[in-house]
Amino acid sequence: MRRTIIMMKPAPLKDVTFDQINRILEVTDEFELDREWIEIPLSAASPGKIHKLPNGKIEIVVDADLPFDDWLAAAREQLRQAARIS
Repeated sequence: MRRTIIMMKPAPLKDVTFDQINRILEVTDEFELDREWIEIPLSAASPGKIHKLPNGKIEIVVDADLPFDDWLAAAREQLRQAARIS
């Protein structure tokens, strides 16, 4: 009798590191966005997004499916647009 063992691996949780948060904040600083008005969840999501919250803050959710450097390069334009929001 042949046995087949199937190992199910849980999907890895993609946490945003403090180094990545600092790199995001360096970009927001370039656009002179007040850090008090930036929210960065500690978990990445799919898809990531950058949007204005009802309270006026900007939420930056890192994309779990993209390498961080690629995501940050693409997010720069979204952050540029967010900087124009008053």
